Amino acid sequence: MDRVLILEARGVTFRYPGASRDALRGVSCSVESGELVAVIGPNGSGKTSLLRVALGVQPPAAGSASILERPASSWQRRDLARLVGVVTQREDNLFPQRVAETVRLGRFPHQGVWGGERAADREAVARAMAQCDVLRLADRWLWSLSGGEYQRVRIARALAQEPRLLVLDEPTAGLDLRYEMELFELVHRLVDRQGLGALMVTHDVNLAARFAHRVLVLANGRAAAQGPPREVLTRELLATVYEWPVVISAFEGAPQVIPLRAERSSTPG
Repeated sequence: MDRVLILEARGVTFRYPGASRDALRGVSCSVESGELVAVIGPNGSGKTSLLRVALGVQPPAAGSASILERPASSWQRRDLARLVGVVTQREDNLFPQRVAETVRLGRFPHQGVWGGERAADREAVARAMAQCDVLRLADRWLWSLSGGEYQRVRIARALAQEPRLLVLDEPTAGLDLRYEMELFELVHRLVDRQGLGALMVTHDVNLAARFAHRVLVLANGRAAAQGPPREVLTRELLATVYEWPVVISAFEGAPQVIPLRAERSSTPG
């Protein structure tokens, strides 16, 4: 399968109004079809800001952001939603809603002026729910779901858009070990088998190292490293970026990070 460049941010610099320093400084990032790219880094390093600029929500002060080689800010939101499915970091449920109703909202960008549901819409919703293993939850109220179940529903809603790119902002925050693994495996499966591109912001360095094809490490708004996990996730880099002593151990060919206790930071390894 030929790779297609879906999203590219090139040399992006960005500062929020009234801020004393840049949130991003000369950062570049790209995602191709069939590729999972993870963005990692400490709190405040610019991860979510990068997503906002890359998707055209915020204009860069310098550099450029494009989707399918077209300026990100030039896309109409409805057209962009047919290409990119976004799972945000937080979401408030203001209205009582069942799972199937929530997933059906993902079809809005494809529906006509009158919003009538077509056979294609029903098929896309059923397919997305099956992919995320939430068909059995179709009639459940959102408030009755566990955190992991709710995240799978949100991803199903994004998949119902039939996007070419998934963008996920800390999708495993607050989830336990099982649901973290299920979510990473789900995204990796969609990328590997269906050729989706995926850009994921995450604090889980170890799962990013195991599942991502490439990682972008941000620190203080700058790119500290970028490339395949086994090449860039070194002890020296991570200890510097996170300002904490670590050791690296390999598992199934992927580097795994073990933070040291502060009083033992002088231990060799």
